[in-house]
Formats: sequence, C-alpha cells, structure tokens
Amino acid sequence: MIKYVVNNFAIHRFMVLIACSTLCFMTIATTEALANSHGKTILPPIKQVLSDRIEGDLSAPITMIEYASMTCPHCAEFHTGTYKLIKKEYVETGKVKFIYRDFPLDRLGLAAAMMARCAPKERYFAIVNIIYQSQDSWARASDPAAALAQIAKLAGMSKKTFDACIIDKNIYEGVMKIRNDGDKKFNIKATPTILIDGKTFEGDKTIKAFRSELNALLKK
Repeated sequence: MIKYVVNNFAIHRFMVLIACSTLCFMTIATTEALANSHGKTILPPIKQVLSDRIEGDLSAPITMIEYASMTCPHCAEFHTGTYKLIKKEYVETGKVKFIYRDFPLDRLGLAAAMMARCAPKERYFAIVNIIYQSQDSWARASDPAAALAQIAKLAGMSKKTFDACIIDKNIYEGVMKIRNDGDKKFNIKATPTILIDGKTFEGDKTIKAFRSELNALLKK
C-alpha cells in the first residue's frame, strides 16, 4: 500500500513556522491591498477559489474523494499512474465523480495548493497534473517559489496574480480549513487518502484494486 504517513509533530511545527516562511504565506497583505490599477482585485472570488474541484459527471453513481499533498511523492505516483486509468475507465465514462481536496503536509505543498486554486477553474486539473509530473523538479529547486510561478504561467497566471495568491490570508485559511475539516471528518492519517462513497479505501493504490472495488459497487 502506498501512503505518505502524516507526521503530526511535523505538521504542528509547520503551522508554527508558516508565519515566517520564505514564501510569505501569512503577511498583513490582503487581496484588497493587491488590487490592480483599475481598483479591481486580481484574484478570483474567494468562494470560487475554495470550491470543490471535481472531474466527471456530477450525477455519477459513485463519488471518489482524494485528500492529497502536492509535495507527497506517493500522491504524485497515484496521479501520474493509477488515477489516469481510473479517469479513463470510470470518470470519463460517467461512472465516477472525482473530487480532489487539499491536505498540505508542508509549506511548499500549501503554496502549490493555493496557486493551483487561483488558476482558471477549467485549467485546475491540468495544473495539478503538471505539479505532480514535475514534482521532483519544482519541489527540490533552489527557488521553489520561482519554479511554482513558472507553472502558474502555463495556466495563464501573471506573476502579479501568483504573488497575490500565495500571500492571501483568506486563501491560506480556506485551504487549511479544507485540510482540517477532512482530518476531523475522516481521521486522515496518510496521503493520498481515497474515499469511495464516504468510506476510506483500504486497498493498495493499484488499478487492479480500484477496479475490483468500483466494479463491485457498480453492480449493486
């Protein structure tokens, strides 16, 4: 079973240190203070930024939810391997609705999650795919913020929007609420954690295991 185990002490330390992170996640700056020259905010509405990210038919008979961190290597392995097949066989055929929720394990994972949510919603999963495919490069870069900014650029996001996004207090708090709500509701101990129709999937993260589970549910 491939899982990236949550280290609660490390997460607590991360939360304490987040205020002085080199990426400046928490500053006194607000979205309003980073308005453009026309007086309009350069970020999407906060409700849109924090809404569930969904692939597939909303009325699909099965709902799959993933909690993941964009710096988690096993999450990258799942997205670049097993999930591609799940998407092709079950999501794109209307059998499964897939919901991606952030569960950042460190400040870089948090920055990546915030950045992806600030991208145009229709490009969200394309950006997530790039983030996971290039995880080894950007997460280990000497300047990971600059590396993330380059990924954001691929989504049509300006440097100004990127900078505003990763220091926005409301987005920070919203992403952490998604994480904390998931932890409270589902007692998440590792990433990726997959839930199928509200129940934690305990099998190996292989396409064979998922086919067995999903096909059994579809027969009910």
